[in-house]
Amino acid sequence: MSGLPLPTAASAAAVPGGLSAPQPNTASSAASGGPPLPSPAASTATMPTTTLPQPTAGAAGLPAPTGGAGPAQTVVPAPSAVDLSVHRSGIVPAIQNIVATVNLDCKLNLQQIAIQARNAEFRPTRFAAVIMRLRDPRTTALIFASGKMVCTGAKSEDASRTAARKYARIIQKLGFKVTFKDFKIQNMVGSCDVKFPIRLEGLHYNQQPFSKYEPEMFSGLMYRLVEPKVVLLIFVSGKVIITGAKTRQQIYEAFEAIYPVLTEYRKT
Repeated sequence: MSGLPLPTAASAAAVPGGLSAPQPNTASSAASGGPPLPSPAASTATMPTTTLPQPTAGAAGLPAPTGGAGPAQTVVPAPSAVDLSVHRSGIVPAIQNIVATVNLDCKLNLQQIAIQARNAEFRPTRFAAVIMRLRDPRTTALIFASGKMVCTGAKSEDASRTAARKYARIIQKLGFKVTFKDFKIQNMVGSCDVKFPIRLEGLHYNQQPFSKYEPEMFSGLMYRLVEPKVVLLIFVSGKVIITGAKTRQQIYEAFEAIYPVLTEYRKT
């Protein structure tokens, strides 16, 4: 037991846990005639290192790295320019509903349609028509036994015609000799917001031949235009609903005609 050397303070500090680190036996290697064993420090210094390339902006379609780790920014497209030659006010009314009629030119068995068709309901004690709905375009049709059909809910003229043709095709597949005839848009509803409050009392007082305002019955003012022949519902918040038009152009013309009147009665 007296032959083992005790660990010194320097060796205990160099190795965690107070154990001395093993040293390479260079003396035995030299005595045996072989080459000396390399030390760990020397082998680490002579090992080749490989540098990985850093990603650059646009490489392999990858975005350039940013300084923060936050969520990616959503790019919002710029709003399309308004044609001021048509919309002098800078506001474009949005189409909210289109009511169209079509003649299927045949007699229909509404009970058969309600049983065989999907998304259709028929309650003759409440309403003498089949109510059928579509998801694309999102519309509702009223189908009468005479072959007349009313299509509502479309947001554009093309969507209204497409929906009416889809309803006609559904009825045709049930065995009826359907002919798509006399498609016509009967009413278009548009809406917009002028972004300022309106004095409805003053507007009604000075425009009595054309307006009707009974706040106890209805919160909006009803204004009837002569040309184009439409009805506007004007609210104190600045919201305007235009109904009774046959074309999109009539909605635009009606709003441009009423807009100077609304600015005259703007609340300050």
